[in-house]
Amino acid sequence: MPEGWRKSSRSGQQSACVEVGRVSIGAAVRDTKDRAAGYFTTTHAQWSAFISAVKDNRFVG
Repeated sequence: MPEGWRKSSRSGQQSACVEVGRVSIGAAVRDTKDRAAGYFTTTHAQWSAFISAVKDNRFVG
């Protein structure tokens, strides 16, 4: 079960964001607007690769 759910400090008071929690294999991600819908998990390697891509602006179209 995920622990320590948190959302980005850059989200401010926005309600359209995601939260990240810790799981033994890596990270869990859920929608803050619909927490009851569940979450998905990623491995440490997947989460690290995603964070690196975000920091490198690889998702900017």
